[in-house]
Amino acid sequence: MDALSNAKRPLMTDAGLSAAVEAVAIDEYGDIRNGHVAAERALTLYLDKQELVTLMTLGTRPEMLVLGWLRNQRLIRDIEQIKAIQVDWETDSAAITTFEGIQGVKEKMARKTVTTGCGQGTVFGDLMDDLEKIELPRRRIRQSEIYRLLHTLNEYNQVYQRAGAVHGCALCSEEQIHLFIEDVGRHNAVDAIAGHMWLEETDGSDKIFYTTGRLTSEMVIKVAQMGIPVLLSRSGITQMGLELARKVGVTLIARAKGRHFLVYNGADQISFDAVPEIRPQKSGARQAGQSKSR
Repeated sequence: MDALSNAKRPLMTDAGLSAAVEAVAIDEYGDIRNGHVAAERALTLYLDKQELVTLMTLGTRPEMLVLGWLRNQRLIRDIEQIKAIQVDWETDSAAITTFEGIQGVKEKMARKTVTTGCGQGTVFGDLMDDLEKIELPRRRIRQSEIYRLLHTLNEYNQVYQRAGAVHGCALCSEEQIHLFIEDVGRHNAVDAIAGHMWLEETDGSDKIFYTTGRLTSEMVIKVAQMGIPVLLSRSGITQMGLELARKVGVTLIARAKGRHFLVYNGADQISFDAVPEIRPQKSGARQAGQSKSR
């Protein structure tokens, strides 16, 4: 699918900032250590001059973050309704203007759910809106593909390697990393990728979404809205995240690091073509289909 034509794309600034800043610390020996810390900036969003929310962000992809946040919050359904997004770091603000205004914004903003996102994320409106309408494609994934993808992802996490204190998210297919974004919260990183996909009209049906953060209900909902059938994380999952993954059909792979992973949903979509030769003896571990009594 072709990306939006220039005539239909919102007019946007390009106001990305550095993700890390220099800082001095004292180590355990009392010595001075020069290093970096992750930047954290407040960005207040205004929709047609109405204040919406303040996001804490690294500020590296602010326009994509704004776009993805609007889409994932379901405040704007059609990107062609957006006239411009202008980020101004002197006022720490992002001004979103539309052509004809957006109906029902106040009502949606009045209903909010505090989620388990880093720093307590917030989802406005009905958390379960439109889930019944989502039909995700079935996407098979090979075990060897997971391993190669994890190996490739090790080369990313640039801000984390320099400064720590961030989460990373990636849009992937096969072993290719199409886009990798880090931010102070995983929900910001996923929103920025969602914004990029919305702007470029990227099809998610053959993609894999990777995150360093835990797989919560909010993460599953956002990935499902992006049309991505596979969600991969080096962290764990929550009960509601698992329940929603089963409901919408997201293949959920957690604790993925090195040659280890746990498939909590969609195991029938995994081709186990690279099973490690040595099986560690751990209590509770058994082959799929085996009973505990065996």
